[in-house]
Amino acid sequence: MLQLFNDKNKDIKVYVNDGLYPRSKAKISVFDSVVQGGDAVWEGLRVYDGGVFMLDRHLDRLYNSAHALAFDNVPMRDAVKQAIFNTLVSNKMYHDTHIRLTLTRGDKITSGMDPRLNQSGCGLIVLAEWKPPVYDNDHGIKVITSTIRRNSPMSLDSKIHHNNLLNNIQAKIQANFANVDAALMLDIYGFASELHGTNIFTIKDNKVYTPHADACLPGITRGLVIEICKEENIEIIEKNLSLTELYSADLMFCSGTMGELTPIIELDGRIISGKTRHPLLNQIRTNFVDKIPLHCEKIPVS
Repeated sequence: MLQLFNDKNKDIKVYVNDGLYPRSKAKISVFDSVVQGGDAVWEGLRVYDGGVFMLDRHLDRLYNSAHALAFDNVPMRDAVKQAIFNTLVSNKMYHDTHIRLTLTRGDKITSGMDPRLNQSGCGLIVLAEWKPPVYDNDHGIKVITSTIRRNSPMSLDSKIHHNNLLNNIQAKIQANFANVDAALMLDIYGFASELHGTNIFTIKDNKVYTPHADACLPGITRGLVIEICKEENIEIIEKNLSLTELYSADLMFCSGTMGELTPIIELDGRIISGKTRHPLLNQIRTNFVDKIPLHCEKIPVS
């Protein structure tokens, strides 16, 4: 799965710090913390039919991550929302849009790792692009298990949605060389954590399973899937899942803003059931689609 350039994004406007700039002029300083050390937090959001999906939940996670990293002079929530809405309205983006929202620690007075060198407040980037879900939800994706382990809270807590993504990128490189779509990352004990960019679920004997959110990011879409299962009286169990359990699942699927709900049809060369449909996944998907308008914050259009 390789994303291709969408010509509609050639002349987009990007919000950087204090306003909107044409794509070719949307720049940040070489002294910005995201350049110096990946010192930033981010969210991926999706736009459906004139609304931003799960906006408040994404902003809650953004602010929690920034607080955990002791960011100073964080912009107010209303200001961040306004920057998002201004970007979407300026680009006339009301559907089929993905937003990469980045909050950096800001510019440093001189290069270095010490956060005390950041004295001008946070930087804010709103990058909205025309981008439908990136995975093939009808045919599913193929996955390998990466040798790169997902960070544990002992090193870098996955609850912080940070920009330092090198271990995920290394896993994706392995998937690329294996000519598959994604890489499964295990935790330090050898249990399944998540794919390099999305959470995972399995279905077995009409029960839904997902790994504990110990070494994986507790994704917004993941949380909604869990809510749907509980509302629909579908048994949902969080547990340690070994590779053997994944290989023998009735169905596997992943969840995320970029790809929504996508079947995993193959893992390490093992065919997972050979199907992309299951009554429980169909039920979850139907409810997911029904919930989209209920969880979208409308874009104010003057």
